[in-house]
Amino acid sequence: MAESIIKNNLAEIHARIEAACARAGRDPSEVGLICVSKTKPAEAVLEAYHAGEKLFGENKVQEIREKAPVLPEDIQWHMIGHLQTNKVKQVIGHAAMIHGIDSVRLAETVSKEAVKAGIVMPVLIEVNMAAEESKYGIRPEDAMDFVGAILPLPGIKIEGLMTIAPYTETPEENRVYFRGLRKLSVDINGKYSDNLFMHVLSMGMTGDFEVAIEEGATFVRVGTGIFGERNYHIE
Repeated sequence: MAESIIKNNLAEIHARIEAACARAGRDPSEVGLICVSKTKPAEAVLEAYHAGEKLFGENKVQEIREKAPVLPEDIQWHMIGHLQTNKVKQVIGHAAMIHGIDSVRLAETVSKEAVKAGIVMPVLIEVNMAAEESKYGIRPEDAMDFVGAILPLPGIKIEGLMTIAPYTETPEENRVYFRGLRKLSVDINGKYSDNLFMHVLSMGMTGDFEVAIEEGATFVRVGTGIFGERNYHIE
């Protein structure tokens, strides 16, 4: 893909982010754009980087480990896909944040490996707001107790919540899920206010990120809107 296409796509996405922020009375600086570069080559990432982007999201640990060494060191890699416990060790120290904590076992494994590495790993709890069987994430009604269960673990810092809303051609349909995630975040902060302050809401993708911003997203994850269709044949 020509650099001008990625650069132009990014300009359009940022304009839409700014417009959504204006509608919601928010400052655009409150919303981080995570460029979802899964299946895309390092060259495409570099084009987006040269256009001013620093946040990139990958679904597979292998892609982070392959791309990070050949790309600028100031890129922040976000692990946004489902993380298997046997891959945790590989992502610690390479990812700036893990978006998909969805089990106590996974949280315990991240905690163990982060402590061994001598770091504190920022994490988000993945909530399956729409109760889709095809998606990972804990149920909204379990989130409060889940936070309580993993909060004492050393080596991890719960920064907020993440959700993947259903695919729809009518973005407005997902507003209820984004609004629900924001309310859940407020409720959890209220209960654990003595030792927790969650400030991150990772929600909204290419098809619905504007609605997510209107409902409080602090990270939006956009891939197709920047890089075009993905190459799913790439392992």
